[in-house]
Amino acid sequence: MEIRNLGVLGCGLMGTGIVQVFAQAGYEVVVVGTAPERAQKSVAEIEKRLMGRVDKGKLAAEEKDAIMGRIRIGAGLEDLADCDLVEESIPEDLELKKRLFSELDRICKPETIFASNTSGLSVTEMAAATGRGERVMGMHFHNPAPVMRLLELVKTVMTSTETIEAVKAWGVALGKTVVVAPDVGGFIVTRLFTPFLLGAVRMLEAGIATKEEIDISMKMALNHPMGPLEVLDFIGLDTELSIAESLYEETKEAKYAPPLLLRKMVTAGWLGKKSGKGFYDYKTK
Repeated sequence: MEIRNLGVLGCGLMGTGIVQVFAQAGYEVVVVGTAPERAQKSVAEIEKRLMGRVDKGKLAAEEKDAIMGRIRIGAGLEDLADCDLVEESIPEDLELKKRLFSELDRICKPETIFASNTSGLSVTEMAAATGRGERVMGMHFHNPAPVMRLLELVKTVMTSTETIEAVKAWGVALGKTVVVAPDVGGFIVTRLFTPFLLGAVRMLEAGIATKEEIDISMKMALNHPMGPLEVLDFIGLDTELSIAESLYEETKEAKYAPPLLLRKMVTAGWLGKKSGKGFYDYKTK
């Protein structure tokens, strides 16, 4: 089961990073966004990042050009037809993911592997929307994808051992440390990390500490590169709310119940860095 030609569906923050990872590892990759201009913006962002490394002497200009030459913008799902593996990285909307996987199942060659970058939605439900459940799995990169070394693979009851082993070996070739998790809410990382993030929101909500005190305490005491409220702004508060709701629905455990403050901020449109305001104000930065 050779994995050479890659496709990425979705070109937001995570999708853009995943495209960069694939191209840097030497693979040809097609990126398809909701609109051609979104994909163009994504590719421009990758070139900007790589150019920054060239300017710092960390990457040769020729290598930058080679990486960019491996990236192609697709006009639609049909441009993913010949890919060996398609990684989906659209927003956390299960029904939309199921619908797109069903369309891809019709378009792509029978041997194409479908993978989802979801951080907690049911991969089994996505697989059930296709006729190739043995070739559908979760493939969860962590943000920022070009930097973070962990790759979580998610095996459903339908995913074949052959598919998991092939993608596991390929993931190591990408330069990632690979772990395999069952298809349970949140898998490994999100299931452990979500209560920590929500706890920081509850602490702020209760007036126990300021946002700055919460974040600096975690950075200084635990050597975290970012505080939990900074992380939430980086992830997107709407994304975290969706994750928490999904985990709470599955487990009914209070530690996953979304705090009221988080709900109110999402309702207000304060989604974090992507909207310019979350726990911190980014419009003046």
